[in-house]
Amino acid sequence: MSPSPTDPPRGGIAASVLVALGIFVSRVAGLVREAVFNHYFGLSAYADVFRAALRLPNLVQNLLGEGTLSASFIPVYARLNAEGRTDEARRLAGTVLAGLTALAAVAVLVGELLAPWIVAIFLPGFEGVRYDATVDAVRVLFPMTGVLVVSAWALGILNSHRTFFLPYVAPVMWNVAIVAALVVGGEALGLDARAHVLFTAWGALVGALLQLAVQVPTVLRLVPGVRPAWATSDAGVREVVRTAGPAVFGRGVVQIGGYLDQVLASWLATGAVAAIGSAQILYMLPISLFGMAVAAAELPEMASARADVLVGRVRSATARVAYFVVPSVTMFFVAGDTIVGALFERGAFTATDSRVVWWVLGGYSVGLLASATSRTLSSASYALGDSKAPARAATVRVISSAVLGLVFMASLEPIPGLGWATAPLAGWTVDGRPLGAAGVTLGTGVAAWMEWWLLRRSLAARLGAIGLGAGAWVRLIGVAALAGTAAAFVRVLMAGVHPMIAVVPVVGAFALVWGAGTFVLGVPEARALAARLTRRRR
Repeated sequence: MSPSPTDPPRGGIAASVLVALGIFVSRVAGLVREAVFNHYFGLSAYADVFRAALRLPNLVQNLLGEGTLSASFIPVYARLNAEGRTDEARRLAGTVLAGLTALAAVAVLVGELLAPWIVAIFLPGFEGVRYDATVDAVRVLFPMTGVLVVSAWALGILNSHRTFFLPYVAPVMWNVAIVAALVVGGEALGLDARAHVLFTAWGALVGALLQLAVQVPTVLRLVPGVRPAWATSDAGVREVVRTAGPAVFGRGVVQIGGYLDQVLASWLATGAVAAIGSAQILYMLPISLFGMAVAAAELPEMASARADVLVGRVRSATARVAYFVVPSVTMFFVAGDTIVGALFERGAFTATDSRVVWWVLGGYSVGLLASATSRTLSSASYALGDSKAPARAATVRVISSAVLGLVFMASLEPIPGLGWATAPLAGWTVDGRPLGAAGVTLGTGVAAWMEWWLLRRSLAARLGAIGLGAGAWVRLIGVAALAGTAAAFVRVLMAGVHPMIAVVPVVGAFALVWGAGTFVLGVPEARALAARLTRRRR
């Protein structure tokens, strides 16, 4: 008997577990990096410098990296290999490598030459030492971005050959190099804050080289003889170019949205950019572990699936993402300060900083579920050869995010630099610290739902009903509310206890109620997880 379209795809589950495992290890390394960084810099002016400098060159990486390759290169490359056209697939891989390398080299050169103007445009609120130090750091980090673009090409090759763990665990090398630079610069060399930031930037560049290096041997084993080439007459290459245009546009729009957030935050009080960066680390954790993991694992399978099977894969993938993201959203709202404090509250990072970041994280969390499930919807669109619908949805999201972020930000914090010296909700502060950054992220969160709705509508028009149904959502949200209540109660009992200690019973209470509740109510993902754990114990 063949499986129905709604049956859970076994291969997809196993692949997504490998992706999630790799991402989990790299994200743990990322959390260690953030904890060490916050120990030395907290929410200071130089914390703003490093986070802003790290973000600016990433425009190139995100335009040419995994997102664009997922929309254009991976579906075509995976299909050619599945059809046994390995020589054509190898030429396609070489052509894409040559094109990416050339584009990245040009972008790096432009970034080096125009760094002062780039910082002035994207960070108009930065002046004096924050401006000068950011320009210096950007010039160190632009070459790093070129290396990471080639690393994304390696990820695309590995994913297409169902080698999922290695490319997603490779960023551990990047994180380790940054942590090493932070510790050596702060302890062994005793550098001042500005020199320490630049030394850390050099560590990031070395880490990017290491991240690429650990993937290259496996790529060469899977695709022997691959080399930069210009096989532009191949049909596969033309198809990649055709779909890459809208994909690059879509990624560019998303990146512009991210930079608009940064532009807005640059006008706010010192520490706003750093607070958004710290909150984003936690916000991206469930998106990466579950949204990106499932979407990346499903894309090669979706690319060769029939329409009826594709519907089943979309539903199953959405259910798996929702099972883990719904509790993540709840925990961020209920006990975000405890989680932030447990990870970062030491050294220069204070309890007040934890509460500020909690508010900023709350704004992001409004759209966390939408952002995570949109990854699956985008993968389904790419599998259908449609990179325009995700680009249109991203455009709406970015415009909405910018407008809403500006309105919410201006409501929470006076912005004299923009001519707004008053804000109706300026009284909402944390120990006197303004919360304009939370307004910026709230705009992002609300706009994420607009993107999700547009993607879902576009797919439904082609595939029919792809939703989980009201019953599934009621069960998940009901149990999340109950588990959140339990966590909130334990949080009150642990008042006054350092977050590093309090986080264990608080998260433990939530996890216990969530796991038991979803199992009792027959949520398929809970039953499958319990069965898998039982088999391992045997």
